[in-house]
Amino acid sequence: MPGEVSAAVVNPVAYGDWEPLHEQLAWARANAPLAVAENPDHDPFWLVTRHADIMAISRDPQRFANGIRPTVLTNRDGEALARAATPNNDGHLIRSLVQMDAPDHMKYRLLTQSWFMPKNLKIVEDRIRLIARETVDRMLEAGGETDFARDVAAHYPLRVIMDILGVPPEDEPRMLMLTQQLFGSTDPELNRNKVEITSAEQAIAMLHYVIADFETYFRELTADRRTNPREDIATVIANAMVGGEQIPDRELAGYYMIIATAGHDTTSASTAGAIMELAKNPALFERFRDAGTDKAGLIEEAIRWTTPVQHFMRSAREDVEIGGQTIREGDWLMLNYVSGNRDEAVFADPFAFDPDRDKNQQIAFGFGAHVCLGQHLARMEMRIMMEELLPRLKRLELAGEPARVESVFVGGLKRLPIRFEAA
Repeated sequence: MPGEVSAAVVNPVAYGDWEPLHEQLAWARANAPLAVAENPDHDPFWLVTRHADIMAISRDPQRFANGIRPTVLTNRDGEALARAATPNNDGHLIRSLVQMDAPDHMKYRLLTQSWFMPKNLKIVEDRIRLIARETVDRMLEAGGETDFARDVAAHYPLRVIMDILGVPPEDEPRMLMLTQQLFGSTDPELNRNKVEITSAEQAIAMLHYVIADFETYFRELTADRRTNPREDIATVIANAMVGGEQIPDRELAGYYMIIATAGHDTTSASTAGAIMELAKNPALFERFRDAGTDKAGLIEEAIRWTTPVQHFMRSAREDVEIGGQTIREGDWLMLNYVSGNRDEAVFADPFAFDPDRDKNQQIAFGFGAHVCLGQHLARMEMRIMMEELLPRLKRLELAGEPARVESVFVGGLKRLPIRFEAA
């Protein structure tokens, strides 16, 4: 892989800049769709840019593992420090569903999977709608301008997932802060110390503090739910049994964290992405503000367009032929969802925001055994927000320049200034 492409895909600033990154990835899809990226501070890895190759690897967890090496890109020093600091030197600062392979993965996934199925989500739809309506009320009461990403999109899905999880409203600011510090650890505006990261030691130390704060909070929540069980997911996790025993502390904390963090940060990113495109396109806004207009295409396209989870890493268990290349046992691969969701072979005019795509095959939720547990909840939350917000607006436009998070892993808008007029 050419040096400029290899450098871009490991650079948080490139994901913040966004458009130049897409140019590099488009070149890779056309000229080197599966090639080894080499950078001075990272072990070499295969950069997987085509939709078809990402799908093929994702549907084959037997040969492409999550648990062998970090599932999120980590530089060489960072991985060494993480291995030294983790049980069995596995390098996983968090052990959640994302870091698990069979048989553990399915055992743990099944503990809460039914909660996130469409049939069961209908039970909480009225609660979600109430939260959406209250969120819109606050936005409109605040006046004709707001930072939608910071003041609206960041809080709505947070309130939803905290309600389902069982975290009280007064603790939500803490959860939001910790999530932003975790996923925005490379962004000087969002990380714990509000500084530029210059070393692996600095990055790992900050993450340790964030994870420790999460663990402390959820340890107390677990103790409460074991004594005072309720109808929430925290009770399910706290009292769950795997192999006839309660979940070990490390996996327990990881389970809470993946639901609490991924359950709102990614949805807030896609929601803000949808509003940004509607603010840019008055005709599109007029079409979707009609209460009778089906919002499904808008939602699916916003998820593709934003691609909040920008990559995951996999490790080859054996020699495998993929996309005309031989992947060797032990090789590390980056599934670049940002690239897969702009693949010209799958999406006509992929750099256009088009809610009318037929059979939108976006892979922002991943695919296969590790497909996002909360994908149906995310779609429901976005649909309800669009149904509650758009009919109550007469006008919508940008009020400044949007800005994206500088992060290789989870991205999206950190600022979206908008100007609006209530209907």
